Amino acid sequence: MSPVVAQTGPDVGVPWHYGDPMREQRLLDAGQGVVDLSHRGVVTVTGPDRLSWLHSLTTQYLEGLDPGRGITTLVLSPHGHIEHVLYGVDDGETFWVHTEPGAAAALLSWLDGMRFMMRVEVSDKSTDYAVVWSAAQLAGDHLTRVGPDSLAGCELFVRRNQLPEIMNHSPRAGTWALEARRIAAGVPRIGLDTDHRTIPNEIGLLGVAVHLDKGCYRGQETVARVHNLGRPPRRLVRLHLDGSVDALPTPGAELQFDGRAVGFVGGSARHFELGPIALGLIKRGTPLDSQLIVDGIAAAQEPLVDPDIGLHVRPTP
Repeated sequence: MSPVVAQTGPDVGVPWHYGDPMREQRLLDAGQGVVDLSHRGVVTVTGPDRLSWLHSLTTQYLEGLDPGRGITTLVLSPHGHIEHVLYGVDDGETFWVHTEPGAAAALLSWLDGMRFMMRVEVSDKSTDYAVVWSAAQLAGDHLTRVGPDSLAGCELFVRRNQLPEIMNHSPRAGTWALEARRIAAGVPRIGLDTDHRTIPNEIGLLGVAVHLDKGCYRGQETVARVHNLGRPPRRLVRLHLDGSVDALPTPGAELQFDGRAVGFVGGSARHFELGPIALGLIKRGTPLDSQLIVDGIAAAQEPLVDPDIGLHVRPTP
């Protein structure tokens, strides 16, 4: 069947589904299927100083990064707010990055402005290269970035002229299936499940995209302070939505408790087992067992980040 292409939301322009999104979700769950993510931006960083330079600018430990090892890292504001996300892999000569749709130009501009005297070059390769998510490793000369363990798949950087061949290599699935899988796994998507005030501590990215034992980087003071003292201002939750309502909430819509705004909803999807689900970012003090309302839809919350997370609540080994 011809794909149904997304007309709204962050994944406009790529296949949303191929006629049976629930079957496509089951395929991904069974370790099969490929998803077209060719709308995502692709940026490269080359030069002998690339890893040490990125190490100094971002939240991850990148010095001495082994070729072929996928990694996620963030660019933070001076106040610790997430500004950019980089999903990357180094091939020994080039650090390859993909990022959210429409975000490559701003990321490239920021990186280019931070080069100073470093021996690095940054380029936007979005016109020549595309990203494909695959439930299983595929053979070929493409570069692979292993995705989050909770999504149990990998991301491929492929030449755009290879995209049709790659998409025909395995059963195809749309972004609906991948988003449902992501939300079920509790993996936040930067820019969709976050806002301009989000810090990594609120959405469970410490250790995933933030290395806690590396040298200084912009925004580190906020991350370290909240980590040491605990109690981040907000926390990520998975929302189980009222399935009797034939609608999903609008991304960014207010989440309300007792008539008061306590946060906002991010991505949402209908999952083949869990039904309608979403991710939300809510105030830390919102009762854990409270029922929320978003766009007139009742939503039960499932905590993904401990409201008191921090060193002070960790048991002594």
